[in-house]
Amino acid sequence: MRKYQMVFIVHPEFDEDQANEVISDVKDLVGRNDGEVTKVEPWGLRKLAYPIQKEHEGRYVLMELELAPAKVSEIERVLNLMEPVIRQLIVRLEV
Repeated sequence: MRKYQMVFIVHPEFDEDQANEVISDVKDLVGRNDGEVTKVEPWGLRKLAYPIQKEHEGRYVLMELELAPAKVSEIERVLNLMEPVIRQLIVRLEV
């Protein structure tokens, strides 16, 4: 298992409670793929560097997780299919 850091942006139409539901869905997704979320840090509503889907703001969330390298592509694939998530990025942390 390797350590990864994931940042994803939730659509701004979702209020804080709905964003928390999306966060728990992502945690469940990681758990179903034999991973473990070690840290969750919601950054709140922030301005985007450039418009995404005609939106200028989004709710940023930072997660640190431990996951097998073969499962990263599956997590990315499912996150890209989730409507509330407008962008995501997963990077490996050096240990």
